[in-house]
Amino acid sequence: MLAVARRTHKEHGPALPASPVPAPAPALLQPPTPLTMEAAAPCPRAHPVDLRWLLSVAAGGLFALLLLLATSPSFQLPSSSAATSRLFLTPASRSSSARPALPPLFVEPALSRPPPPPAASLPRFAYVISGSAGDAGMMRRCLLALYHPRNRYVLHLDAQAPDADRADLAAFVAAHPVLAAAGNVKVVEKANLVTYRGPTMVTTTLHAAALLLWGDGRGRGGADWDWFINLSASDYPLVTQDDLMHVFSKLPRDLNFIDHTSNISWKAFARAMPVIVDPALYMKTKGDLVWMPERRSLPTAFKLFTGSAWMVLSRPFVEYLIWGWDNLPRTLLMYYANFISSPEGYFHTVACNADKFRNTTVNSDLHFISWDNPPMQHPHYLTVADWDRMVASDAPFARKFLRDDPVLDRIDAEILGGRGPGMVAPGGWCQAAAAAGAGGENSNGTDDDPCAAVGNAAFLRPGPGAERLQRLVTSLLSEENFRPRQCVVEDEK
Repeated sequence: MLAVARRTHKEHGPALPASPVPAPAPALLQPPTPLTMEAAAPCPRAHPVDLRWLLSVAAGGLFALLLLLATSPSFQLPSSSAATSRLFLTPASRSSSARPALPPLFVEPALSRPPPPPAASLPRFAYVISGSAGDAGMMRRCLLALYHPRNRYVLHLDAQAPDADRADLAAFVAAHPVLAAAGNVKVVEKANLVTYRGPTMVTTTLHAAALLLWGDGRGRGGADWDWFINLSASDYPLVTQDDLMHVFSKLPRDLNFIDHTSNISWKAFARAMPVIVDPALYMKTKGDLVWMPERRSLPTAFKLFTGSAWMVLSRPFVEYLIWGWDNLPRTLLMYYANFISSPEGYFHTVACNADKFRNTTVNSDLHFISWDNPPMQHPHYLTVADWDRMVASDAPFARKFLRDDPVLDRIDAEILGGRGPGMVAPGGWCQAAAAAGAGGENSNGTDDDPCAAVGNAAFLRPGPGAERLQRLVTSLLSEENFRPRQCVVEDEK
């Protein structure tokens, strides 16, 4: 320290004389403190406050407050499930007074129609009856045998039929007192050119379905019907419409009666792999299918199904075919544009590849058809010799029939309530009109037509045909026939 003092003296000049300091009392003597630079410094600064202890105090106070609130009877903590649900991007269950639910983010659920609710009213059927040149007379007879004022009907004579046939058919509908009064029969004026075994048969069916959905120009939902049925002029009913409505009134209205199988066997090589072009898609005159030399492989994006071209389809499925909100119907329609006999595959493949509809299929076309074994390209024409097998099938429809074959007269007399020439098949709706005293003349000029006016269209008078049809439907919907036969992919068993 003396060295330090001397250096300081040399740097800062001579030192001032020191003041005398009295010596402390002996009792207060302390051990000498070493002289340091810190001791010579002024009064030390205050240390900064440590915030950690403040945070500890605050946390403890908050915990005490929460403990106090938890013991209060008017305070309830949110449930763990509600708290957990807010961690995920799924809508939490809330009351109706809470924030409104967001619209669906995907387009398909927003456009798809919900399953039809159980209906208390009687079902309605939408028929398309197709024919070609020379079929106008059979089409009139088939229409009258199928007629009911609650149903809807579209008549299509293809472009090969002369315009005079379409004009006569329209004039017949307009002149018939019941058909004209109900206004539920339409004739396609701008006919389609249809090639046998070509895709134009599918487009004609979809055309009629769109017309029936459109109704009387009121847009989607304009017409009121539950099932769509496609028939040809060579088909004929084996039950009355009262029978059909009575049985179908007990069924879920999303069922689709469509005969189908994934075992396409020889059709894979003969129909799916060849590439064809239907001239009716782009020509004014009818021609044969054009065959391309190239062949294509079987699809992997969807599974092919095949079956009967005659179906009873639910309205939700028909809307899906027309609107196609997930694009599957349009994709398959373009694929089947080059497929031989596409009516025997298009509808079946759409139904069985659509998640919403594959479980609505009933594996039957509801037809009695007499085929060779193995089946040939065309079925046999039915005659009186087929009567017993035809009735025993319990089917509501049969095909094919020759024009004015005697078996048709027997069906009119024994199954369709004694339907006379030029008359509609009797039903409860016209019996009610007759009971009310309404009369009229049929097309033959007689006054014994009980269906010359419409009474209560909701009144049914089912007969033996309803019992047969009920037996068939019960079998089709049984535990061993319904679910096990829906869109089965046989090669994946």
